[in-house]
Amino acid sequence: MSIKPILFNTEMVRAILDGRKSCTRRIVKHDVEAILNSPYHKEHPEVEDEQIISKLCIPPYQPGDILYVRETFIQAAANIFWYKADDKLWMSKDLLWKPSIHMPKKAARIWLKVTDVRVERLQEITEEQACMEGTDPWDEACYENNGWHPTLSDPDSGGDPNMIDGFHKLWNSTIKKSDLDYYGWSANPWVWVIEFERCERGGVDER
Repeated sequence: MSIKPILFNTEMVRAILDGRKSCTRRIVKHDVEAILNSPYHKEHPEVEDEQIISKLCIPPYQPGDILYVRETFIQAAANIFWYKADDKLWMSKDLLWKPSIHMPKKAARIWLKVTDVRVERLQEITEEQACMEGTDPWDEACYENNGWHPTLSDPDSGGDPNMIDGFHKLWNSTIKKSDLDYYGWSANPWVWVIEFERCERGGVDER
């Protein structure tokens, strides 16, 4: 077991706090095409691509790892931290928030235990997995292809949201515009699928 940091943007931190997010996808940062065209692959054509990538690439996390979430924050006092995801009314809009990458471990308030790690293509995500990613079911992207839009007065006016379409938008919002051709939804990159559950600070299960 290792204790490692993991970064989430403000929207995803809120999804974790709300209990809507228990999974994240991260780009496989290896030359996957070279791996799939490697001598090993040619010698073992019966082995699935996912198995070869899992064998020859090192995932960023392993089942059992404990992760502390780095999020946008500010240090208000010696051992007092405020978090942008809380969005309290008393928080000034002019606060000089610090990027999540700079958050020290001692400021972490969200701890996660990795329960599963696997590799797959981005577009292989299912509706259930899109929900586990923290996709907002009220996002208009979930309804653009349904021909209807729910309203607060009549949320059941037409059908269920398409969570994969919502995740498509969510994923692209996390990718730099210059990288969309390589890592965006349409590029269908290989990703690590990392499932997790909340735990106490240091890794002790809440249950």
